[in-house]
Amino acid sequence: MSGTFITFEGGEGAGKTTLIHALARKLQHKGHEVLITREPGGIPIAEAIRAVILNKENTAMDARTEALLYAAARRQHLAEKVFPALARGVDVLCDRFIDSSLVYQGIARGLGLEAVWSINRFATEGCMPDLTLYLDLEPEVGLKRIQANDERELNRLDLENLDFHQMVRAGYQQVAEQFNDRIVTLDADVSAEELTEQAWKLVEDKLNTKRS
Repeated sequence: MSGTFITFEGGEGAGKTTLIHALARKLQHKGHEVLITREPGGIPIAEAIRAVILNKENTAMDARTEALLYAAARRQHLAEKVFPALARGVDVLCDRFIDSSLVYQGIARGLGLEAVWSINRFATEGCMPDLTLYLDLEPEVGLKRIQANDERELNRLDLENLDFHQMVRAGYQQVAEQFNDRIVTLDADVSAEELTEQAWKLVEDKLNTKRS
């Protein structure tokens, strides 16, 4: 039996990392083997691409270059880490996946959903998550959380203006509606405990559905 592939989406500062680790602990308590990973990154090649994409010095990066780099990192991450884990029956919790590209490059960068979708179809071989949790949050709130977090290093996307982050949120809402069979929207402007409980119910339902 293959593992369950769950991805987490949201704007900057939405709380994805905290939620992922909380859900991983719950899954492990239930006896599941869990892999926590992230995009872009998760493996050395993809982490090297991440360093290029998010480097604050690379402000001249073309939008299509950015989209292709994300797709390249995604492909290597899937081939080297995600596909083998799922085949072993491991549940994979991934911080960002294809929806981030659709939103950030397809909508916020103006490349168009179909253009970004096409390169990612090639990169993923059609692999899609079993469940995607989108953490919806006002951009102003997320950016304030980032600024208040001394341990988080600012990256190139954090430096975008508020209009860009508002486009990202609108983009996520559009993509979540388009793929509502897979994406569930959660209000991220609640306590971490409340968010975890809401997300856990959705994860349990998905696991039960896969087993039945």
